[in-house]
Amino acid sequence: MKTIYLLTGAAGLLGNNIALSLINEGKQVRALVLPGDPAMQHIPQAVEIFTGDVTDVSSLERFFTVSRDTETVVIHCASIVSLSPLPNQKVYDVNVTGTQNIVDLCLANNVKKLVYVSSTGAIPELPEGQIIYEPNHFNPDIVVGYYSKTKALATEIVLKAVKEQNLDASIVYPSGICGPNDYAFGPVAGVIMEYCQGKMQVGFEGFFNSVDVRDLADGVIKCSEKGRRGEGYIMSNEVVPIRRMFDLISAASGAPRVETILPVDIMVANAARNIPDGPEKEEKLESLKFGMYNMIRNNNFSSDKAKKELEYQTRPFDETITDEVNWLISIGKVKRQFI
Repeated sequence: MKTIYLLTGAAGLLGNNIALSLINEGKQVRALVLPGDPAMQHIPQAVEIFTGDVTDVSSLERFFTVSRDTETVVIHCASIVSLSPLPNQKVYDVNVTGTQNIVDLCLANNVKKLVYVSSTGAIPELPEGQIIYEPNHFNPDIVVGYYSKTKALATEIVLKAVKEQNLDASIVYPSGICGPNDYAFGPVAGVIMEYCQGKMQVGFEGFFNSVDVRDLADGVIKCSEKGRRGEGYIMSNEVVPIRRMFDLISAASGAPRVETILPVDIMVANAARNIPDGPEKEEKLESLKFGMYNMIRNNNFSSDKAKKELEYQTRPFDETITDEVNWLISIGKVKRQFI
C-alpha cells in the first residue's frame, strides 16, 4: 500500500522542518494549515496543503480522507504555545479539544500510526539535581503554566485511546525548540534579535534546555517508524547557562557582550516597577515570572530512551545557535557587527 503522512502544524517551526525532512526522503505529505496563515509560503512546494483547523471536525474529515490503497501516518504538531500562566479558552480548544478530535479521526480511519508532539512542560518537575525521565501518568494539577496543563491533558487523551481503543500512538516530549528557519520568530529567535539590536542591557541568572529543530524533526520521524505503542520519548539537549548563550550570540554576530547578569528576583522587581499600570500589567508580570521560572527550574531531561530506541541524535548547542544567528542575518533580521 501507499503511505501518506498527515501533518498538523506544518506552518510552525517544527512542522515545517518535519515536512521538509519527509519530502527529502521521498515521502508523500499532506499538511493541515490554518486559512490565510502567512507562514504557508514557507512550506515545501511538494507538500499537499489542506486548509483547516484542528477544532473544526468537518475540515479534519476532509484532511483524513484518502484512497483505499493508502495507509496513513499522522504527526500531530499543531498547538498554541502560551507563556501566560493564566487560563485561555483558545489554548484549551486547540491543545486539548483539537487533540481529542485528531485521536477520534485516527480511530475512525484506522490510521497506521499517530505521533503526538507533547512537551516536557507536561512532565512534573523533580527537585534540582535529579534527572527527569518519561513519566507513566500525568497530572495537569501539578505542572506549572496553563500551556503545560493543556499538554498534560492532551497527552492523557492519547494514552487513554492507546489503552482503551488499541490506538497505535507514541508521544514525543520536546524541551524548548530553536534553530534556523524559524519564520514564527519564537522565544529564542526573539532573544537573539533583541540582544543583537542592543535592546537587552542585562541578563538574568538561569539555565535552559533547547533542542535543535532539525534534530527534533528527525527524531519525530523516527518515532513514527520505530516508536512503541503507548510509549513516550523525551527529546532534549544539554542544559545551557544564559551566560554561555549570550557569549555564543556575540561570537556569531559581533554584537557587544552583555556583561551584567542579575538574579531573577531583582529582574522581576525591576519589571514590576517598569511595566505601566493598567489592566494588562498583572498578566504581563505573571507571564514574565513564568518565563523566568522556566529558566531556573530543573531542566535536566534525559533523552536516553529516545537515543536507545529511536537512534535520536543531537548536534552541539553551539552549532545550533550559530546557525540560527547566521540565518537571522541572512534574512535581514540581525545585522552582523564588526568590532
